[in-house]
Amino acid sequence: MSLINERQDFSTIADTFLLHGSMQSPAFLDGRLCAELALHDLSAEAWLEEVCLSLGVDQPRDEASAERLLGWRRQTLEALSAAELNFEPLLPDELFSLAERALGLQEWTLGFLEVVADAGEAPCGAWSPALREALDDLEGFASIETDIEDSPENENDLFALTEHARMAAMLLYTEQHPGKPQVEQLDTPTHH
Repeated sequence: MSLINERQDFSTIADTFLLHGSMQSPAFLDGRLCAELALHDLSAEAWLEEVCLSLGVDQPRDEASAERLLGWRRQTLEALSAAELNFEPLLPDELFSLAERALGLQEWTLGFLEVVADAGEAPCGAWSPALREALDDLEGFASIETDIEDSPENENDLFALTEHARMAAMLLYTEQHPGKPQVEQLDTPTHH
């Protein structure tokens, strides 16, 4: 059975990390992945190398692990460049406590901002005010309270923060790749 089209989720990637002896959360690397795909058109080889370096291994332990890690990159790239704007950061889902999910978002943000900070002044100068504002807001996420209790209020707040991170990633990608995705401009008046 091929894993090529298997949807990669947080738990699948975390399990793959465990296979390699790493307890780290995939969220930080997913944040880096999103920003690197937007800013550097990160190749599959470079991504595999980065993940292995992060896991402290020379190479994936087996073909299935390599396919999963490459599938993660491919799935992220496809979602970032899709017209449906259905990209989702790779974060802990409802099976995790709210505190674990908040920590995941914080780690994702740190990874994402690390790559953005390394981009330098040149690309930043061309970014729209909306993108710069979104990135400035993300800076605040790095210090969000992660020791939170499970409550509908906290759940809503975390959802809003996650949505903001998601939009920032898509905005960064679309500004670096004009014309991808082909977003329909439905609200522009048509002249007859």
